[in-house]
Amino acid sequence: MRALVQTVSRASVTVDGTVVGAIGDGLLVLVGVTHTDTPALAATLARKVHELRILPEERSAADMGAPLLVVSQFTLYGDARKGRRPTWIAAARPEVAEPLIEDFCRYLRDRGAVVETGRFRTHMLVESVNVGPHTVMLEI
Repeated sequence: MRALVQTVSRASVTVDGTVVGAIGDGLLVLVGVTHTDTPALAATLARKVHELRILPEERSAADMGAPLLVVSQFTLYGDARKGRRPTWIAAARPEVAEPLIEDFCRYLRDRGAVVETGRFRTHMLVESVNVGPHTVMLEI
């Protein structure tokens, strides 16, 4: 699993003109799933994201009670090393990825995190204001 984590002053996801998830100061987390990922890896990544010290004064979302907006992002497994057209072969199929994204969110909530989400398998408009800017790629 991969997560691209950004500190934001606000972020939202809109689907068909309706905001389906939004946060204020916190973390925007784009999550990609590959074929070999498991619920155990989702739990490990959730802990890592929640405890990642990239908020002010080297604190984490866990330390500050900062909310997280989690958005599924299969394109994190895009590969454009050959040519100009990315391949998505490394990205897990939706029927594999969706339950693992749900597990990831559940593990965050089990840790006490406030979690908003996008909507899987839809065209999403993701808006964010990156603070810092701080952007970190995590891979488990």
